[in-house]
Amino acid sequence: MEDSARAWLGVVSRAHVEIGVDLGIAQVMHGKRAGLVRMKAGDWFVYYSPRTDYPDGEPLKQFTAIGRMRDDLIYQEGDGDFRPFRRAVDYLDEVHPVPIAELADRLELTSTPNWGYQLRRGLVPLSLADLEVIRDAMTAPA
Repeated sequence: MEDSARAWLGVVSRAHVEIGVDLGIAQVMHGKRAGLVRMKAGDWFVYYSPRTDYPDGEPLKQFTAIGRMRDDLIYQEGDGDFRPFRRAVDYLDEVHPVPIAELADRLELTSTPNWGYQLRRGLVPLSLADLEVIRDAMTAPA
């Protein structure tokens, strides 16, 4: 892993993650640009899905996709009133979802009381140590 690479955790429903993976894009914080600006080419990106669908899907609480930012281009897509900002992501193939509960005792992310409140922001920095734990779990043989 390059020394300058960082890692990010995007919080999005599984249904929206599946669309993003199919399109090869990241879209966070309901399509706002601000979070995407913080990311750089080569940064790692993990999606965490609290639910199957937004806003009222079944509880899921899983890491659902992982990849790397392809470049530094941020672009706007769509037409009409909703024009979300996006970035290109090269998602890893052959990954499987992992419940956060299986990793919670090994993650810095979950090491403090009320750790879940930070996820409400929709995008949070992820330590490289946490990235390794999550990536190893998602890429391990099922």
